[in-house]
Amino acid sequence: MAVRLGIDLLAGEEFATLRGQRIGLITNHTGLDTFGMATADLLHATREVALEVLFGPEHGIRGALDEHVPDGIDEATGLPVYSLYGTRTRPTIEQLAGLDTLVFDIQDIGVRFYTYISTLLHCMEAAAESGLRFVVLDRPNPIGGLVTEGPIADADRLDFVACHPLPIRHGLTVGELARLFAAEMGLDLDLKVIEIEGWQRGDLWDATGLTWINPSPNMRSLTQALLYPGIGLLEFTNVSVGRGTDTPFEVVGAPWIAERELAEHLNAQGLPGVRFVPIHFTPNSRVHAGTRCGGINLIITQRDLFAPVTTGLTVAMALQTLFPESWEAARYDRLLVNRAAFAAFQEGASAADLVASWQPGLAQFAERSEPHRLY
Repeated sequence: MAVRLGIDLLAGEEFATLRGQRIGLITNHTGLDTFGMATADLLHATREVALEVLFGPEHGIRGALDEHVPDGIDEATGLPVYSLYGTRTRPTIEQLAGLDTLVFDIQDIGVRFYTYISTLLHCMEAAAESGLRFVVLDRPNPIGGLVTEGPIADADRLDFVACHPLPIRHGLTVGELARLFAAEMGLDLDLKVIEIEGWQRGDLWDATGLTWINPSPNMRSLTQALLYPGIGLLEFTNVSVGRGTDTPFEVVGAPWIAERELAEHLNAQGLPGVRFVPIHFTPNSRVHAGTRCGGINLIITQRDLFAPVTTGLTVAMALQTLFPESWEAARYDRLLVNRAAFAAFQEGASAADLVASWQPGLAQFAERSEPHRLY
């Protein structure tokens, strides 16, 4: 069965869910129907609703920016666009004045520190505060909905890259996350999720038949999305994760890494579903821009066996073991956001012990999320 997105079903019902309402739309370039039509254009064109304003997340309404995003005017519709990444991360009361409903239509990646889900939560809170209805046009989790991985974020350390106590790989769709957020945050909110049709929890993106659209400038393929939960954890440390190359998150490197030594060490760990190839590369931006780096290329060999968070953790352990004088490990906890896991990491716990340590949290998360699952 072909997958039909939330926007497809909304259009198919001739926008009945939103009929007669004044709408604010939170979206970006991924907010398309299966025919490639933008949700913003569809809502702007129909007489059933009045689309009044657009809100854009990190990377902007067209997904092209990798920096703080300014307000502006959408060229296609002529509507005002308010940025939710920069000086503000949620709509203001003034920006919501006169609206009846906020609609969310953005493709997520399935990882706690991918900030579109923080935008979702912040907009839900703003809608609750202003008494607005909130409608999520649901989309598949591209890395699947059967597997969760990683420690739960510490509840007292939440921020824009860890907006809620979730595991690193959360296994939910944005619609399911919205239901979880509303329940666990106690939001007084009229929430409606327009569900996907034809998506099974075990389906990754390439099983959907949908066109891949880069959700952000450095998320260019399903392979990179699968690697991101583990390799992305290294982002705030002093290694390149491939930003500024053609293969972000498929490579890790630094000028001080002995690439053969690192690759041999990692391959000797026997991690399932992945191999490590020694390489050189020179990023043209971000960490180590313009500097030749030794490093590794990660090759996923068996997707059903590959565990991205365990793999990323093992890479971090290898950097700490082989290059302790060069790798700056202190900021590894910036995206791990779990004191107990980071302390065990620093004390030299094995990957197996660390993975075992967060299983109780994952079991609790399974119980927490079960009532909110739609598929």
